[in-house]
Amino acid sequence: MFRAILSALILTLAFVGNVSAEQKQKVGNFDIHYMALSSTFLTPSIAKSYGIKRSSYTGIINVAVLDTSQEGNPPVAVEISGIANNLLDARINLQFREVREGEAIYYIAEVPYRDDQEINFKIAIKHQKKLNTLLKFKQKFYVE
Repeated sequence: MFRAILSALILTLAFVGNVSAEQKQKVGNFDIHYMALSSTFLTPSIAKSYGIKRSSYTGIINVAVLDTSQEGNPPVAVEISGIANNLLDARINLQFREVREGEAIYYIAEVPYRDDQEINFKIAIKHQKKLNTLLKFKQKFYVE
């Protein structure tokens, strides 16, 4: 689904300058892929099938972790938690849901926002004793 969402968004994102596509952080033998975008970029059927609230005021965060030390870079299940906060320091605990689709494993969470609002994300990711990191990034959201 992570790849399906990303593939479905590539054409849309090519025409939208205000949205960052997928980003990646390498930590040891792991690639952490992540993106944050408005839930309106999902088709209604995809949003419905995954229980995502599709709204101009709801963003989604998608995180997947791949083990680059293994052939084929397989996805790994992780412990994940996070906090989102805006510039006024209003904090939201992110409630990540694990999604498994075939061999893919990814984590999604929803975050409310207002127009032209920048949100800071701090996401803790752990995998056994091999990975223990804090992913930090910010994303500006806009209302359509």
